[in-house]
Amino acid sequence: MACGDYLDRMSKPFTSGDDGLARKGYHHGNLREALIEAARFLITERGPQGFTLIEAARLVNVSPAAPYRHFKDRDALVSEVAAIAAETFERRMRIAGETAVTPQARMEAFGGAYLAFAREEPGLYRALFDTPCTLSRPTLIFKALEASIRDLRPDHPDPGGAAQAVWALSHGVALLVQSGQWPASGKTPDDVLSLGARSLLG
Repeated sequence: MACGDYLDRMSKPFTSGDDGLARKGYHHGNLREALIEAARFLITERGPQGFTLIEAARLVNVSPAAPYRHFKDRDALVSEVAAIAAETFERRMRIAGETAVTPQARMEAFGGAYLAFAREEPGLYRALFDTPCTLSRPTLIFKALEASIRDLRPDHPDPGGAAQAVWALSHGVALLVQSGQWPASGKTPDDVLSLGARSLLG
């Protein structure tokens, strides 16, 4: 199945206690999809380099040799998940931007969508940002963020630099939340991101 056709399936959460991965395995003729879903879970738990292709096969209850019909190695499987992650991320951010009616609302929407993606899709988020070959994929989102800053602050001396700073802030907040280091009390991640972005833009 093509990357784009699998996005809706990848947006549905699952847990390690769910044996649905095995039930949806090779005997249903969708081993490739099942392996991608298994990799998504394993990346959430261990990171893109923290598992083997054999472990992915075991998770969907197929033989160690079966995955090689679709992926030459673990890196190829991770690359497929990373490509799906990039497309999912871009789609979410694009939709968020399209629904906003003012530059300020667009900035807020981008921030909310960014943190929601990291929170709701930790495996895809790690695949996207822990896999160097995919880092160029969100370029369109960066350009959209820069354009929003230009609209919001036409007099800003360096909208590109500001966009990088806001992106770095977003990524830092997302990682703190993912690692469980966000304080239980105080401002929410969304509030901090919004406050930080406003401070960066002056």
